[in-house]
Amino acid sequence: MSGHVVSMRLYLGIFLALLFLTGLTTAVAYIDMGWMNTVVALVIAFIKMMLVILFFMHVKYSSGLIRIVVLAGFFWLAIMLTFTMADELTRQWTGSPHGWGPAISSSQKP
Repeated sequence: MSGHVVSMRLYLGIFLALLFLTGLTTAVAYIDMGWMNTVVALVIAFIKMMLVILFFMHVKYSSGLIRIVVLAGFFWLAIMLTFTMADELTRQWTGSPHGWGPAISSSQKP
């Protein structure tokens, strides 16, 4: 069984892209974009994930059965994340009005 031969130049290009995207993730973490910080970080992480899966794991050059198995893994991950978020969003959290510090009784208030 012979596999697809990938050039060292392509591997080096993907590696440099991953290094750049890692640096970009770190740089973005220091910029305050409000709620967009998480979105930008997840988009960069998704791009890095796709580069690793497609090229380092050779899914780009694999047969249809391998691609189906990879897609089934992502489908299963989506199911698990959906159930986790459904559980998280339907809980009734009772937050502490005093934050993380010690509770102040009514007799200690100024």
